[in-house]
Amino acid sequence: MQTVFHLIADDPDQQQTALTIAKNLTEDDSVEIGDIAIVAQAEGIEPLTAGGDGSDMVEELLERGLSVKACGNTLELKDLAESDLVDGVETVPSGGGELTRLQDEGYAYIRP
Repeated sequence: MQTVFHLIADDPDQQQTALTIAKNLTEDDSVEIGDIAIVAQAEGIEPLTAGGDGSDMVEELLERGLSVKACGNTLELKDLAESDLVDGVETVPSGGGELTRLQDEGYAYIRP
C-alpha cells in the first residue's frame, strides 16, 4: 500500500498530527506500506522550511525514507526558494497536481 499525507492548514497542531501519524505508520507492522509521501502547499508549507515549526520531524521522516514534497506555486507565492527548505525536500510544480498524480497511482489520501 501507498499513502500520501496532505499538509495545507495553518494550524501547527494539525501539521504536527499529520507528521506524527506518518511516523507512526512507518512503525505499524500490521500493514505493508510500500511508500509514504507528504505533500505540503499553502499554509502547510511551514514544517518544510529550514528552522520552521516542525522541521525537526520532517528531517526525521526524510531519514526514515519518506518522500516530502513542497508545492512550487506556494514557494513562489510566499517568496521562498528551494534553499529555504529542509535538505531533502523535493519541489513539485503544484501540490494539487502531485496529489492527483499520486492518488491516480493508488496512494491513499490522508488529511488529518
